[in-house]
Formats: sequence, C-alpha cells, structure tokens
Amino acid sequence: FATLFSNSVLLGLPITERAYGTDALGPNFAIVAFHAPFAYTVGVTAMELVRAEGRSLAATLGSVARSMGRNPLVIALGLGFIVNLTGAPVPAVLSAAIDMVARAALPAALFGLGAMLVRYRPEGDLRIVGWICAVSLILHPAIVWMMGRATGLGPGPFRSAVLTASMPPGVNAYIFASMYAVAMRVAATAVLAATALSVITIWGWLWLLG
Repeated sequence: FATLFSNSVLLGLPITERAYGTDALGPNFAIVAFHAPFAYTVGVTAMELVRAEGRSLAATLGSVARSMGRNPLVIALGLGFIVNLTGAPVPAVLSAAIDMVARAALPAALFGLGAMLVRYRPEGDLRIVGWICAVSLILHPAIVWMMGRATGLGPGPFRSAVLTASMPPGVNAYIFASMYAVAMRVAATAVLAATALSVITIWGWLWLLG
C-alpha cells in the first residue's frame, strides 16, 4: 500500500503549483479523484480478505463497504462527484467557507506531515523500506513516463502524471497500517526515508520534465 498511494495531495499539489502555476493543477485533481478511491478500495479489500478468517463473502464485502464509507477522503470525493454531476448549486455562504478551508488545507497539511515525520524514528526492515523508496521515487514515475509517451499524453497532463507518480508515500500509508495494526514501523520509516530522499529525486524529475 505504501508504494500504491503516493503523497499526491500534501506534496504533489503544492510542488506542481510552485513549478507550473495554479492553472496546472487540473490534471492533479483529476488524478486524485480517481486514484484515491481506487487505492483505498484495493488496500481495504486486500486487508479484509486476509482478515476474513472463514467469514462469508457477503460479510467481507460488508466490512469493505463500511471501511470505505467511513473514509473522509472517499466521502468528500463522492460528494464532489454528486455536486458536479447534478449541477446542484452550492450556497454562497457554504462556498465561501469551503474556499477558506481549501486555502488553508495545503499549508496545514504540510505542517501535519512534518509533525508526523518528527514523531517516528527510522525503524523496521530496512530492505523493505529501501524497496518501497525505490519503487515510489524511481520505478513508479518511470513507468508513468513511458506510458504517457506511448499514449501521446499532452504536455500538461504528462507533467502532472509523472510528478504525482514521483511523490514519496503519503501519511495514508501509516494510517492504513495503523488501521490494521500491520507493519506500522515499516510504513512510518518508509514515509520518513522516502520523503527525505524525494528532495533529491523530485528535483531530478522536474529537471527531466523541463
């Protein structure tokens, strides 16, 4: 899961905005909107199947649905889809409040990420951590680069896709590990190590992207 879910929100959005401007964020939001539900669905389903222990398929699927239904990110994305598809008007007061929260979200998220990284010391299986870092920071964006070129993706979406793929694992990796009490030290160490290494690798990808 750590390699599946890159830090596309806490780091991907502000770095893309800083590098290419606010107008370049459209593809990033599209990636987050589809990638987040997919990643959570795969991760939650896999863990619930492992924990099934003789439960029926219906009970396991019910656990998956409940876990997805309680996830704030999935709820927010679902509400956003409903509003966009129905064209329902958003009251001006509510819209203004959402805009205020949105402007504060990225700075607050970066502070939160920093606090999480300070809390946890490097521990766990360093071979697994090294593999997670290599896949997240090098292999994942390289695969996206090749797929983008092969499919003729436009310059803007191509930059957003590669840059988002080059982000280190997000705090969600640790939260997910905590939910199931599995590999928490490895997840925390992977987030810490990959975030530190990404200072170098992200600049490399930015240089390649031009």
